Amino acid sequence: MANRLASATSPYLLQHAENPVDWWEWGPEAFAEARRRDTPVLLSVGYAACHWCHVMAHESFEDVETANYLNAHFVPVKVDREERPDVDAVYMSATQAMTGHGGWPMTCLLTPDREPFFCGTYFPDSPRQGMPSFRQVLEALTDAWIARRDEVDRVGAEVVERLHRATAPMSGAALGAGELDAAGARLATQFDARAGGFGSAPKFPPSMVLEFLLRTHARTGSSATLAMVDATCAAMARGGIYDQLAGGFARYSVDGDWVVPHFEKMLYDNALLTRVYLHWWRSTGNRLAARIAQQSADFCVRELRTAEGGFASALDADSLDASGHSVEGAHYAWSPGELREVLGDDDGRWAAGLLGVTEQGTFEHGRSTLQLRRDPDEPARWERVRRALLTERERRPRPARDDKVVAAWNGLMISALAEVGVLLERPDLLDAAVEAGKLLSSLHLGGDVLWRTSRNGRRGDSAGVLDDYGCVAAGFLALLGATGEPVWLAHAEALLDRALDAFGDGNGGFFDTAADAETLVLRPRDASDNASPSGVSALADALVALSAVTGSARHREAAEAAVASAAGLAAQAPRFAGWTLAVAEALVAGPEEIAIVGQLDDPRTGGLHRAALRRARAGTMVVVGEPSEGASSPVPLLRDRGMVDDAPTAYVCRAFVCERPTHVL
Repeated sequence: MANRLASATSPYLLQHAENPVDWWEWGPEAFAEARRRDTPVLLSVGYAACHWCHVMAHESFEDVETANYLNAHFVPVKVDREERPDVDAVYMSATQAMTGHGGWPMTCLLTPDREPFFCGTYFPDSPRQGMPSFRQVLEALTDAWIARRDEVDRVGAEVVERLHRATAPMSGAALGAGELDAAGARLATQFDARAGGFGSAPKFPPSMVLEFLLRTHARTGSSATLAMVDATCAAMARGGIYDQLAGGFARYSVDGDWVVPHFEKMLYDNALLTRVYLHWWRSTGNRLAARIAQQSADFCVRELRTAEGGFASALDADSLDASGHSVEGAHYAWSPGELREVLGDDDGRWAAGLLGVTEQGTFEHGRSTLQLRRDPDEPARWERVRRALLTERERRPRPARDDKVVAAWNGLMISALAEVGVLLERPDLLDAAVEAGKLLSSLHLGGDVLWRTSRNGRRGDSAGVLDDYGCVAAGFLALLGATGEPVWLAHAEALLDRALDAFGDGNGGFFDTAADAETLVLRPRDASDNASPSGVSALADALVALSAVTGSARHREAAEAAVASAAGLAAQAPRFAGWTLAVAEALVAGPEEIAIVGQLDDPRTGGLHRAALRRARAGTMVVVGEPSEGASSPVPLLRDRGMVDDAPTAYVCRAFVCERPTHVL
């Protein structure tokens, strides 16, 4: 019998709808039930593409005996971290404080007052590698709840108090050129000169750090700064973390050489990396960069686009193998024999050498991930082989897709597609960006209030958090720049004004939840840029763009304050403040404001628009539009701008102080 999750919009919750565990969704009803029964709440947090979430579900949550014990002694609550990032943030902070690490699945025990008194991550179904079994954990916690209740309550209260003390913003001095140079120098000490990237295994794509380094290079001309980008982007694009057959990046590499990925593919990674590779091409003209930018955009449109025009959250890491078992990477890995079977002996051996497929295997069970460490000597042969392998792979069971639409991540994708569509002359990609923008504006946006998720055209119940407001506003402004349609400016202004009013802390910093959002034991705020931009850096990015279009001092000053509120973190740990640093580079650069005025169906206007976007200056805001002489455009940057000599014209400005109009950039 289906439990309470059967009507959820989250694919992750629906994965657990047939569990024998009597799951509740997060909400006051679950905690009222815990109070009525005088039992603790077991909070389990994960997401649909999480491999170890699937493992724990199969081992424990699908086991009737474990479920019966859990139902009898706890109120079990299941949360999709992507749908409720606020809940995840609070209890992940508690998990890290208690254990020194975090991750998913996350397992927390809470009092009926929502205070955490025990936290962990994955627990196996039987004791192994020094870990107790999940059942042992449950029994010990039941005993503690009954026999040592005073201690449990004291621990919960102490954890909450400790978390409150830890949430103060790490403010610092404004991030000027000197501070940005120092951050770049600190990153250089953590750079892996042999394999690219920063730190050791596991390695995550450092998309926002790379964006910062590209902007620093544009300001300083430093060859050493650009070399870090060159090495990292090339290594990732040629490694197993990149899908050499179909495009798209996996979540991270389990090794230091980008060979074996954790195979899930996330929308936010691919949106951010699409822009990084586009900007790498813009800075260097590297053909590999242009290819990866275009292939990554095509992957997202082909594999992640939903029927409603938005973009799904992720593809799973797992799929069925030949025996019908769900196995991580089964869809993507190959053996030499499988290559020969598909391609024949000659092409099979050639492909194995080209793609790093060995008899021992670089992955598991004698199978390998595909790498392309050099450009093929025979491009036509490679294209024939690639198509044949992709056709065969399509016959394999496909990874599941988490098809909920997350506002923030769609905002990132809109920004990427709009820019790639214009710069690489792909109007189909710009069209996809516009359709996603229309979905967000019609379904996720109610006045100036934003909702975080939707699925199958049905809006979820979760309120938008700060990164939703920042990323979606930035996406709308990217659409304004690409199309000149003023409706996108109106939407962005409404979102950013709501964000300033509802998320501010009164001291220039910001919380991740609105003042009128659900009250948790802690109002979360985290300035660190991890898998995607933090709320405060996403907001600052959009505020800079809006101020460049409108000349608004209020929004410019709010952007400066937001960056300053994260300056302490950026100085101490630049690897976790890449987007904050990138926005700071835009503030130092001006940013430049460019109005392109001409008939939109005139190829010369398109050429001038692309030339403006080719300028690599940090945060340059480019808006294209029809001439507005004698009429007041609703877009201030385009207001009273006309063509000179009846030809498309560019106005290059900073703080709305402009150079002479020009026909050439």
